[in-house]
Order: sequence, then C-alpha cells, then structure tokens
Amino acid sequence: MLQNESMVVVADNSWAKKAKVIRILKSSMAKKAKIWDKVVVAVKEVMPTSSVKKWEVVRAIIVRTKKETKRSDWSYIRFGDNAVVLLTKDAKWNLSPIGKRVFGPVARELKDLWYKNITNMAEEVL
Repeated sequence: MLQNESMVVVADNSWAKKAKVIRILKSSMAKKAKIWDKVVVAVKEVMPTSSVKKWEVVRAIIVRTKKETKRSDWSYIRFGDNAVVLLTKDAKWNLSPIGKRVFGPVARELKDLWYKNITNMAEEVL
C-alpha cells in the first residue's frame, strides 16, 4: 500500500524514472492506496528524452506494490517494487497512458477493472 510522500518507479516509456506520490484520489480522507487506485505524482527523475519534465505534476495509476494484495481466490500477489503508469492530462475521464509500453509485470486486477489499455501494453500480466 502506498501513502503520501511514497517514492515510486515509473513503469511506462514516458522516460520518467521516479516519482513521488502527492495525493491519493479515492476520497478526501484516503490514507493508503492499493493497486488500481489513481494518484497524483510529482516527477522527480527523468531522462533527457522524456516527454514529461522534472517537477511536473501528473496523474498516475498504481500497477505494482510491495505490499501483498488479496485476490478473490484467497491467494496473494506481491511485487518487488512500487510502480505507476503516468496518465495524460485528460485522465479524469479518459485513462490513456502517456507511454506506449509498460515495462515489467502488472496485476491481473487491472484487466478485471476496465484498465485493459494498460494491461494490453504490459510485458506480462500476473
């Protein structure tokens, strides 16, 4: 689970490397975010060819967390890092990612929750 001020890895090819969670977009009192939750992040590290700039504030969706997530078949899934995929400016209504590929595995729960455009771009869906 992620909370405010958490550092995350950017998993898409927008060429941003790291970001910091500023706000969780569940409710006004939300303290923790799980996989598939939307967050607002500030980009901290970028490559020179990046489409986003350093210190830019963008919306993102969480695709991997270190904290285990319980599935409907009573199993758990856990990843090695916390990762997000950056979304475009009109992400309030349209969940289109900035990048065209997603590196690393993503959780199967994203596919079940209508985020198929992200799971289609991923290398592996677990």
